[in-house]
Amino acid sequence: MKVLETPLNGLLIIEPKVFSDDRGYFFESFNKEKLKSLGVSYKWVQDNQSFSEFGTVRGLHFQKGENAQTKLVRVVIGRVLDVVVDLRKESLTFGQMYSIELNDQNHLQLLVPKGFAHGFSVLSKNAVFSYKVDEYYDKSSEGGIRFDDPDLNIDWGISKSDIKLSLKDESLPYLKSIREDLF
Repeated sequence: MKVLETPLNGLLIIEPKVFSDDRGYFFESFNKEKLKSLGVSYKWVQDNQSFSEFGTVRGLHFQKGENAQTKLVRVVIGRVLDVVVDLRKESLTFGQMYSIELNDQNHLQLLVPKGFAHGFSVLSKNAVFSYKVDEYYDKSSEGGIRFDDPDLNIDWGISKSDIKLSLKDESLPYLKSIREDLF
């Protein structure tokens, strides 16, 4: 298992060691002690999983306050473009985004710290997306940013006509309108 840094402080890529042969593959998707030895130590309290069809965009979501969440995300089946935005007002990379393809071939995971908005778009026919969180979900702590915020200019890897959104995600605010209410 390797931990790789990204341009956004605290946002980490976790690359498992995959053992493959003509029967398939095996890898440890989570090993508390190995991650701890690599400097990644969280008390995970909940696992979540979603199934989505091609074109689905989920996000950009976050939890704030005492219910802010660190997430460890990965794709079990399919391909997604995983996108995060740094919302930490004091960060040198505030408002910057980072994206990476997570899929069932590269087996990469992304550690998304508290203070980041997170979302993904489904690039394959469908995808199963899994993540661990270190705080329980609290509806009163949730927030989000519109997927098409012009200041972020995110390329979701699919045409705009193929994007499928929830009603909730369609009505999220732009980053500039919530900046003062962030981390």
